[in-house]
Amino acid sequence: MCLFRYDDDPEPEERVPAGLLYVPVRPGGGGGGGGTVIRLFRTPLGTRTAVGFTSAERLTATLGEGHPYIRLADAVLRRLCEPLGAGLVTVDPTLSAAPVQAPAPEQQPEQGLGRAVGQGAGQQPGRLPVRTV
Repeated sequence: MCLFRYDDDPEPEERVPAGLLYVPVRPGGGGGGGGTVIRLFRTPLGTRTAVGFTSAERLTATLGEGHPYIRLADAVLRRLCEPLGAGLVTVDPTLSAAPVQAPAPEQQPEQGLGRAVGQGAGQQPGRLPVRTV
């Protein structure tokens, strides 16, 4: 807890209007209308959240170049996302996970080399045998 109270420094959980936000979207919408859908994210603890940025530069720095967005007021974004289970709006998040990449294919041992102890025919190192019941 802070010993000093500043009038212009709101508490972190306090809902303060953030004005118009840059809200990330993705192409979508049913019926072939070519609309857009608000992207929802998860906090590190797994809570669904809508995300808004105070500038296009902050959105680009976090999500990458060329990411589509729309402008919405904080209150409108919250009202749109609450029925979807995302009542929390995160403004200007700075951390995001790196894009998921496919795992590198496992290299097969060369022919002629001996097997490791306890490795049966048809088994690969580091994998447990699967039995069908």
